[in-house]
Amino acid sequence: MTVNAIEVIEDFSATARCDEGFLQIRRLRVRNRRADGSTSPVYRVDVVDRPRLDAVAVLVVRKGAAGGFEVLTRMNLRPAAYFRRDKAQPVPDGRSHLYCEEIVAGLLENDDHGEEGLKRRAAEEVREEAGYAVAPDDIVTLGPPFFVAPGIVSEKIFLCAVDVTGRSGAPPAGDGSPLEESPPPKWRTVEDLKAAIASGEVQDAKTEIALTRWLTRLPLPS
Repeated sequence: MTVNAIEVIEDFSATARCDEGFLQIRRLRVRNRRADGSTSPVYRVDVVDRPRLDAVAVLVVRKGAAGGFEVLTRMNLRPAAYFRRDKAQPVPDGRSHLYCEEIVAGLLENDDHGEEGLKRRAAEEVREEAGYAVAPDDIVTLGPPFFVAPGIVSEKIFLCAVDVTGRSGAPPAGDGSPLEESPPPKWRTVEDLKAAIASGEVQDAKTEIALTRWLTRLPLPS
């Protein structure tokens, strides 16, 4: 199902508590403790947390008919990006950003511990969002996690990849959320995705970082 707009029914920002909801904002007064024992003046910081701290993103790849690799991407509804249209943008790009093209991703659950838990969650997200049944042992990690916006958000993203060449996919099950009302996933060649990132058609950082890291793992052409 494709969505063409998101309608605001109520803006209850003025009455909502900042420590409840999907995003929780901690508003703190802090000061720096220096190595010489002195302290800085007290200042305020805001820290944004999610109910579960970190996330995993998975680059799903396969060998295409022409022999090169293809990457699976999804068009995800992203309200925060969409509502940029209501703000004065320093450099307008003329796009709505209702959907953002990204790789498979999801939050790590409370019982996803260590690399074993990370790979288990990655495999579950691939099944749920891409429609491919893979085992945790099929998942490979792509280096260390990274912060999204460390000045504001506590979340780190762990990057993984999985090769589904020769496997049959099914329609993604999804999780039933209205935010998953989106077109079916699609396959892009690596070169096509690189070009889309370079042109700004794809503006998702985790997709670019995952693709770049994965390409460095491939053997150099002879």
